[in-house]
Amino acid sequence: MDIHIVLYFTAASILLTLAPGPDILFVAVQSVSNGRKAGIVTALGLCTGVLAHTFAAAAGISALLYNSALLFQLVKYAGAAYLLYLAWQALKEGAGELSLERVPRQSAGALYRRGILMNMLNPKVSLFFLALLPQFVTPDGSHPALQMMVLGVIFMVQAIVVFSLVSLGAGFVGSKLRARTGTIRWINRAKALLYAVIGLRLMFAQK
Repeated sequence: MDIHIVLYFTAASILLTLAPGPDILFVAVQSVSNGRKAGIVTALGLCTGVLAHTFAAAAGISALLYNSALLFQLVKYAGAAYLLYLAWQALKEGAGELSLERVPRQSAGALYRRGILMNMLNPKVSLFFLALLPQFVTPDGSHPALQMMVLGVIFMVQAIVVFSLVSLGAGFVGSKLRARTGTIRWINRAKALLYAVIGLRLMFAQK
């Protein structure tokens, strides 16, 4: 692979990861409500989903998703339903009076799985990688599918770094907010609203 293409791809990936979108907002809200470790674990789950989408693009599975309106709709509605479920859960968490000590803590495994599901149940991500990766494959190079996998790993690594930095910043802000009486309920309500908005946007998304 051409090193210049790799560098261009890395720079483009960082800018795309920093752009406001569901993934970075998802990491930030987890960090604010549950701490920076929760955000980082969620980010690892999201980035595991990146590898799956990369493999799907390299193997031609994403092309099937693009060409099948039914499959696209099924995945889209499953993702929207999951996000609306998360919104409902967040509302339940914020329904009562919670002190900082009584904030429910989710296991690392649950947060990791939540990140994977959030990423995998968004068909727009598959189509994004299907459109992005081939643009950076060296035309006269060998094994285009392998090149796409390498690019996917590069995207995943930089995303972990960016999301971890976001988690640290959001976690610091969240620790200050959670220390104040009454703010935990509003944090959970804001989290529920964000999940609902992302879910509804996904529900009405087009290819």
